[in-house]
Amino acid sequence: MDPLILGVLSRRQFLAGLGCLSAASRLPLSPASSPIFQEIPPARSGIVWTHENAMSPERYLPETLGPGCAFLDFDNDGWMDIYLVNSGPSEFFRPKQPLRNALYRNNRDGTFTDVTELAGVQGGTFGMGVAVGDFNNDGYPDLFLTACGRAILYRNNGNGTFTDVTKQSGIDISGWTTSAVWFDFDNDGRLDLFVCGFVRYLPEDRQSCGGNEAGQKYYCVPRAFHPTVSYLFRNNGDGTFTEVGHDNIIGKSPGKALGVVATDVNNDGRMDLFVANDTVQNFLFVNRGGNRWEELGISAEVGFSETGQARSGMGVDSADFDNDGWQDLFVANIDQEKFSLYRNLKNETFADVAQVQSIAQVTRLLSGWGLKFFDYDNDGDIDLILANGHPDDMVSQRSQAVTYREPLLLFHQVNGKFQNVSADAGAAFSRDYASRGLAIGDFDNDGRVDVLVGVNGGAPLLLRNELSAGNHWLGLRLEGQGCNHDAIGARLTWFAGAKKRSRLKTSGGSYLSSHDPREVLGLGAATTVDWLEIRWPAPSSRVERFSNLSVDRHIHIVEGKGIS
Repeated sequence: MDPLILGVLSRRQFLAGLGCLSAASRLPLSPASSPIFQEIPPARSGIVWTHENAMSPERYLPETLGPGCAFLDFDNDGWMDIYLVNSGPSEFFRPKQPLRNALYRNNRDGTFTDVTELAGVQGGTFGMGVAVGDFNNDGYPDLFLTACGRAILYRNNGNGTFTDVTKQSGIDISGWTTSAVWFDFDNDGRLDLFVCGFVRYLPEDRQSCGGNEAGQKYYCVPRAFHPTVSYLFRNNGDGTFTEVGHDNIIGKSPGKALGVVATDVNNDGRMDLFVANDTVQNFLFVNRGGNRWEELGISAEVGFSETGQARSGMGVDSADFDNDGWQDLFVANIDQEKFSLYRNLKNETFADVAQVQSIAQVTRLLSGWGLKFFDYDNDGDIDLILANGHPDDMVSQRSQAVTYREPLLLFHQVNGKFQNVSADAGAAFSRDYASRGLAIGDFDNDGRVDVLVGVNGGAPLLLRNELSAGNHWLGLRLEGQGCNHDAIGARLTWFAGAKKRSRLKTSGGSYLSSHDPREVLGLGAATTVDWLEIRWPAPSSRVERFSNLSVDRHIHIVEGKGIS
């Protein structure tokens, strides 16, 4: 089937031909089959918050880009809590009712309690995303919120409350920021911060796009706006930060950044950055040490499409999906552009294998935002989940093949190939959404990683992993001592069931969202981990090995002090 003849094909016909059926055309699950994920409704979870997208007749672009979401353990009780980002007052939006973000504490029984007001993390600007990280190494995760307007840094006080330290921290920025990521770029043991700058959105920039027969306005393509530079903040170790991106290529590379992941593409022990840009080339900032960076997007062949075109990059992630010891990349784009799965060629270049893996075909008519590599069935192989939705709510008026709300997609890796298993993933995968952010985390501590999806103008989706295939697992909470407390950049190698596997602890990934900081190792049928080796990141670079570990449990490993 040729995807170019879309004028005579409906979106549902085309997706059905690819095995990616939309809500009205999918067959229901067989009664004998068990869904992989079960949606937990608000009546059961207690999560009654809803995103307000501020949709207006003027169709201001920020209305369609949020929201982000996060799993985090803000009170250090060993259970993942949830944070949700909302819109708020701005120069172009005056809410009729007060709006706020939401922090939900995990009650450890499958339900959550709203503690936003008590914790003091309401937000208050036109929020976009959230990045979670322990920037002061005190053992409690802090929050950085991006926005169209003033960004916010909340320091965790360790007693269930947070303090807004934005101004005194030196990260007092405005403009339009989207995704952000905490990572230690200079290997000094403290988390630094990269913040994606999107487009210039001053009053004179807020043009309306239209021209359809009904005379209605619609959301402008970001190509119509001026690019901006992103920010790199170095942690000074005293609660303050210094913006150092202007001293290197990062501050000299204006883009329209939406997604970012911190990873190590060349195995040199320094964390690099892959940045998805909308309508301009993607960036691959390779860390050369000493705040020296090289932008290799074009030479690495991840900057443009295979035909040399800039695409609408949104969600990104990085993982070693083929278990060859090198970090691969993924980027999601808008419809008609296809998504890309970049295999690392081990020489600072990549090859797009999305077509070979059948991912490009399935995503041809979709627009991807939140996404994540993860092992949902604990068989040891990396799988993939994608959250989709078109940015323009009126796109169906211009296209028979594309709709505003789109399905979630789940890919299972079998023998090195990604297979679309969305039809068996659960009822939530048979419906369409205006999905944006996506976070993964084991909120019920059963070793099966769950999913949280932020929906534009709607309630979030909480998807509990119900798979009971009998595969074993080991969850790791890593606590750095000589390195950063979150152990971002740690390399894990383990041997179980006669198989050796490895993983890099990356940071960020997806879109506007943050994830459970624990690593869940899928072990398949193995009932013991023969050995686990942890290479802690610099400056300590300590290597530790643990043998004969029992499985199906979460453990806490403190650098230099063993299992606690």
